[in-house]
Amino acid sequence: MSLLFYCFTIFVLLLLSGLFSSSETAIIASSKATLNHLAKKGDARASIIVRLRQNIGQLISAIMIVNTLINVAASTIATSLFIEIFGSTGVYYATLMMGFLIILYGEVLPKIYAVQHPEALARLVAYVLNLTMNLLAPLTQIIEFIARSSLRIFGVKIKVASGVTTTEELRSLIEMHIGPGEDTVHERAMLRSVLDLGVVEVGEIMTHRKNVKMIDINQGIDKIIEDLLDSPYTRVPLWQGDPDNIIGVLHTKALFRAIKEAGDSDPSKVDLKQISNVPWFIPDTTALLDQLQAFRQRREHFALVVDEYGSFMGVVTLEDILEEIVGEIVDEHDIEIPGVRVAQDKSVLVMGTVTIRDLNRQFEWSLPDEEASTIAGLVLHETRQIPHVGQKFSIHGFNFEILRRQRNQITLLRVVPPIEEEQLTESPQ
Repeated sequence: MSLLFYCFTIFVLLLLSGLFSSSETAIIASSKATLNHLAKKGDARASIIVRLRQNIGQLISAIMIVNTLINVAASTIATSLFIEIFGSTGVYYATLMMGFLIILYGEVLPKIYAVQHPEALARLVAYVLNLTMNLLAPLTQIIEFIARSSLRIFGVKIKVASGVTTTEELRSLIEMHIGPGEDTVHERAMLRSVLDLGVVEVGEIMTHRKNVKMIDINQGIDKIIEDLLDSPYTRVPLWQGDPDNIIGVLHTKALFRAIKEAGDSDPSKVDLKQISNVPWFIPDTTALLDQLQAFRQRREHFALVVDEYGSFMGVVTLEDILEEIVGEIVDEHDIEIPGVRVAQDKSVLVMGTVTIRDLNRQFEWSLPDEEASTIAGLVLHETRQIPHVGQKFSIHGFNFEILRRQRNQITLLRVVPPIEEEQLTESPQ
């Protein structure tokens, strides 16, 4: 009877040891986002775990105290049993046996399970852990104070956890979002773009001035109407005397409304300055997030971008910023200009004006865009020269070949990313 009692007691203590060991792992490995979501939905157990995690140091101290006492008790009982059976040599047998059992069933096996099911296990032991930490609060506070004081003696500074998820943590979570199909790739790109709104500047996404449709206000009204009908845009900058002298932004609806109101009178008498909007100039260093807020506050969709010297550089629209998040938006009035094409050999033919951000988003590349916004600008920045047609370069693991150049501007390149480069090398010619 005494032997059965000893064995049963050791078995129960091993179960408790495994329970508290797995609880510690489950608390640390559980997803903060998942627990917060469950807590907001009214899950009481998840709410307890969220609260316990806010004082994770005290919780782990309580778990370790209980677990140490359990393991010591189990080892002491086993030692007494083996001494009674084997005499003084029973100490060695008890040490070997309990060391093996505690490591296997009190530590390794429970923690493996906890890593596989962290949230479920954490919620299962929520009440037990809450009771344990409350009961041992005075002791854990003393132990934690002694531990912190000891670390300070050795010059180790203890920082209080803020509990705030950093941008880097969010980016890591985004990269962990995996799944089959193109939808997952698109979702990752959208989430990355949302985080980038605060660091990307309008100068990186604007439509360059040479691609901006502009109208000379001194043209005849018939020519202006013809130009507006040929343009895919509803808002067009007006200039007078010099293209840099932008005096307004004309909305096609405003012009046609004014012509309709004029009736049978001469349409050329329509005052374009009066019906156009005052131009809104913004610096090219404005962050997309700030510009998005400004668009909302001013209830405008169109802004003119200038550099530090006040020179006109291009235009940015609300749609441009939205496209940074969701990708290219093409409607029935857009003129689709081919900029990227994947060749049969898996290389990518890219026009020089295509932005690096668009390529990174579409193909999940990692080309740097800090020093240059377009793919041609990256080649110029890295090579420190204006390359000739046919020249090849290796930049950040990517192979670039210049296919076309117009004066000093690179207009077409072939880009071979690292993985495709290996495949092309291995494939038969």
